Amino acid sequence: MLGDQWVSGAREPHRFGVRHLSPAGSYHLLALLEEVQPTAVLIEGPSDAGGLAGQLVSRGVVPPVALLAYTEQLPVRTLLYPFADYSPEYQALRWAHRNGRHAEFIDLPTEASLAIVERKREAYGEIERKREQERKQERKREHGNEDANEDERERKRPDLYARIAELSGEPDYEAYWERHFEHSLEPGSYRAAIARFSEEMRAMTEEEELRAAPQESAYNEIRESYMRRKIRDTIAAGHLPERIVVLTGAHHTPALTPERPAMTDEELALLPRVPTRMTLMPYSYYKLSSHSGYGAGNAAPAYFELLWQCMLEGDLDRLPALYLSSVASRMREQGTWRSTASVIEGVRLAEALASLHDGARPTWKDLRDAATILFGHGEFAVVAEALARTDIGTAIGSLPEGVSQTPVQDDLNRELKRLKLEKYKTLVAAELDLDLRENRRVQSEESAFLDLNRSVLLHRLAVLGIRFARKQHARQADATWAERWVLQWSPEAEIETVESTLKGETVELAAAYVLHERLHACADIAEAAKIIRLAGECGLPQVAGDAVSALQRLAVDAGNFEQIAETVRELSVQLQYGSVRRIDTEPLLPIMRQLFLRGCLMLIEASGCNDDAAAGMVSAIHAMNAVAQEHYSEVDEPLWLSKLKELAERDDRNPKLSGYAFSIVLERNEAGEEECAREVARRLSPGIPADLGAGWFEGLSLRNRYALLSRDYLWRHLDAYIQSLEAEPFKRSLVFLRRAFGTFEPREKAAIAELLGDIWGTGADTTGEALQRPLNEEEKRSLDELNDFDFGDL
Repeated sequence: MLGDQWVSGAREPHRFGVRHLSPAGSYHLLALLEEVQPTAVLIEGPSDAGGLAGQLVSRGVVPPVALLAYTEQLPVRTLLYPFADYSPEYQALRWAHRNGRHAEFIDLPTEASLAIVERKREAYGEIERKREQERKQERKREHGNEDANEDERERKRPDLYARIAELSGEPDYEAYWERHFEHSLEPGSYRAAIARFSEEMRAMTEEEELRAAPQESAYNEIRESYMRRKIRDTIAAGHLPERIVVLTGAHHTPALTPERPAMTDEELALLPRVPTRMTLMPYSYYKLSSHSGYGAGNAAPAYFELLWQCMLEGDLDRLPALYLSSVASRMREQGTWRSTASVIEGVRLAEALASLHDGARPTWKDLRDAATILFGHGEFAVVAEALARTDIGTAIGSLPEGVSQTPVQDDLNRELKRLKLEKYKTLVAAELDLDLRENRRVQSEESAFLDLNRSVLLHRLAVLGIRFARKQHARQADATWAERWVLQWSPEAEIETVESTLKGETVELAAAYVLHERLHACADIAEAAKIIRLAGECGLPQVAGDAVSALQRLAVDAGNFEQIAETVRELSVQLQYGSVRRIDTEPLLPIMRQLFLRGCLMLIEASGCNDDAAAGMVSAIHAMNAVAQEHYSEVDEPLWLSKLKELAERDDRNPKLSGYAFSIVLERNEAGEEECAREVARRLSPGIPADLGAGWFEGLSLRNRYALLSRDYLWRHLDAYIQSLEAEPFKRSLVFLRRAFGTFEPREKAAIAELLGDIWGTGADTTGEALQRPLNEEEKRSLDELNDFDFGDL
């Protein structure tokens, strides 16, 4: 009966439109709630939130927090509903909880919202492709090849919000909104103003929305029809219409009238759906600021919290002084002193700027301008960091134990508490140095291996793609027991934690699932070796065992030298870490020996490659040589050295690789001065093509340059070789020589210049100065000619 009366227009609920995350919206909403004393408060939000809505306002919850809905199947799709302390929706829930009144979310359930959003995204993509094709055909038909890009003009046309800001004389729409809607404490003023504003804006945008974004318009129609249904159901449940307050975004408020039809049972049954779950998660002001705009956030959440506090105290006039004092305080913390007098002058300037816009109070933009002028002396860079901290802040919400979260969230929180990492769950990045060795100064095993267990957890989070920790290079060059991490929490990390619920109920199970999936898709030995390492770092011996079996199976057919070298190096690292991480590495040693032997036997054949492939081969040879040095007693090092010497002597292999092999032979004292002089003379003789000789020297220069600089006979041969070249071969050789010397450091180039000065008899100092002076005009012209030289197929 009451539902029918509302539909007929006899009596209506109180409809209150807001801009999400609006302090003024919250302030005037509370005034309305106190005045009406409703028995039911209906709020725009997912109607399947259920008990989570009540938990949002339970004891111990510290905003900002968010409701997160996500699909139960991969790929995970999410919808986020953030709340700050000054969010009207959050304040409505708090009022209802405090006064014992019914509160309910009335928007589409997330199982329908996520399904519709996904279909909308697909439809948008298809429509945009068709429109682009139609636009191209239309331009070609009407204008031929003329430049008459209507799309470009359409993009440059200012949108409605920019036009409103321009007509009001404001720098942007945010400043317009704050000056006209956020600064009034007069009872009833906000509600009347926003009701008129939303009606006019909706009328102006509906036609354009239907033309440009029909899917968005249809989605809003579905949502509003569902919300009208929920209002009707609330009245049918016994709540008097005039004792109901409906809180929605201002855009939807004009549509929630009894004249418009509510969604029927048949229409409700036709909605697409996907299985979803929902959880609560801490949020941050930084995330709110990064999603600025209607319905998503605002650019200065900490500033608006300050505005909210002043509203509650009924003293908005204090806001400019509080804001600018905070900026000055931040600058002092950074070592830049600004006086109290500057703060006073800043307040006066902000008020003067506000008066130019017929505003009674300064906006956030006015205050920022005043801070830039008075504190930064016109230079924004001086105050940028202080403004960011004052505008955005570093606040991150928190949820107490017992509040509904996913199993992985609960498990992660327990692990962070057990491992004493809770303090790092902040927006401020902090470094953490770990020593994986046993701490013998403590009594319990838990404390003795605290850092090792921390490392295991952080590696598991990395495998899951949870961006809480980033591993850095340890200070010790060769330490296998030291790790350095940078820890920084974010709402994205919370979302990634929630998404991991689909992979397992704990962090450990989820990480094992991810590695098993990678192992199942693994098709080469290098990837299998990486999975073994990851499993060891994550403390998952069962997964590591499965990966070892997969590596043994794949190693039978391994025939790529670069993959073999990468795998051997990976296994070498794991053998070094084994004792520290307390994992069994014994099965890895025979595999490494087998692959190392195969790599040695494949070296010569694999080196017959072009210059494009040579870069990867250099890295592979370096990896094999490192393993030969680190595990000389476990692998066949003499065989490796003999193959390097053979490669160094071969003329039918890639010259860069032959030069690189010879550099290792020199470095390991397997060749003396006589052999070196003979090889240099042979490689850098006039009869050798320039690209081959210079390519060999490029490979030689890749390692141990100080050893090269100490061998003056090498540079004498190089000098003689360069002087023997005709003009065209000389220019071709420069391709390789410039590439080789381009990687030398300035002090190394200076040493070469001095060495050549001694060889030429011109003096080291004089030659060094001559070679490093700026080019004259004639030399620049010669260089330009060289740049235009045709190098053929190089």
